[in-house]
Amino acid sequence: MDAISRKFDIVIIGGAIMGALTAFFLREEGFAGSIAIVERDRSYGQAATALSAAGIRQQFSTPENIRLSRASLAFYRDFERRFGVPAGFVEQGYLLLASQSGLAALKTNYRAQIEEGAEIALEEPQALARRHPWLNVEDIAAGATGLSGEGWFDPWSVLGAVNRHNREHGVVFIDGEATGFDVSGGRIDAVSCTDGERIGCGIAINATGPNAGVVAELAGADLPVEPRKRTVFRFTCPHPPGNMPLTADLSGVWVRPEGEGFIAGAPPPNEDGPADPADFDPDYALFEEAVWPVLAHRVPAFEAIRMTGAWAGHYDYNRFDQNALIGAVPGFDNFFVIGGFSGHGVQQAPAAGRALAELIARGAFRTIDCAAFSPARILAGRRLTERNVI
Repeated sequence: MDAISRKFDIVIIGGAIMGALTAFFLREEGFAGSIAIVERDRSYGQAATALSAAGIRQQFSTPENIRLSRASLAFYRDFERRFGVPAGFVEQGYLLLASQSGLAALKTNYRAQIEEGAEIALEEPQALARRHPWLNVEDIAAGATGLSGEGWFDPWSVLGAVNRHNREHGVVFIDGEATGFDVSGGRIDAVSCTDGERIGCGIAINATGPNAGVVAELAGADLPVEPRKRTVFRFTCPHPPGNMPLTADLSGVWVRPEGEGFIAGAPPPNEDGPADPADFDPDYALFEEAVWPVLAHRVPAFEAIRMTGAWAGHYDYNRFDQNALIGAVPGFDNFFVIGGFSGHGVQQAPAAGRALAELIARGAFRTIDCAAFSPARILAGRRLTERNVI
């Protein structure tokens, strides 16, 4: 076995938005020790961060998720002052629609959101049509529109600015992929990389997104996180509806403006399974079969649209309950995970990264209590169920 070539107080595996923001907030919390980020692809071209639609919303059903997004919202609003570059935040809202069968759940979720301080308008069809005159409301029972604090941003700008800041504050970036761990007595002593280097560590953090389950296995741990492929379609419209929020249909199809056109996506038609980590081929058939018919029905202006492209990315899907894992990996004293967000990670990364940094640097959550997201809930069989999944 090769000797340990260098050692860091904290080694973060994964340099996309979760790893980057954890490192950033460790420094913000006053952690002065050495930090390294091990990243296999410094272009981030296939990272879940880069391939995300990068929306942010407060319309969740669980208070914990609402709090994570509200705390992250403050970070994105303040981003340009803090980093000197804009986050590209377009605060244009979310519109979630419900049928009669989903009305009770929409109202329950709305009450939870209002209690947490979100500004949401819950409206019946006539009021919805007045607010959104481009919307077909004939089969809608109600809709909830985010009046502030919801929209989308540029994840590339965010990631680039945060990692520049990390480098300026002494974070070391190591090109490579974790291939194994030295484990003894419930502790990670070193991380092995593809080039054979062994990097000693006081603390190891698994921030590898869709690969978090595979990386955990290298240490003998079991985390139910796997990649699930999702396709995003670009299209243009000759007579586009104005002032459109991100709109989520009854079917699960969603659409929002993007530059001079729009982007849209849909859940897979059947319950999908884990994706091939190397599969980034868009599912073009999904557009004709599931996305365009819904768009044309819900927004009459979208009867005449032209698809201009598509891309596919991977969710870091938590099979257990489709919610985040933030905290110590069960059975380990110095191995932590931040992942499993199942589609809402980019929007919640600032609050989640800060929470994990507080736990490591201060020994407890301070800004937001994230105990509900502890990986220990998996062993306990305690699910944290989020009903508002897009």
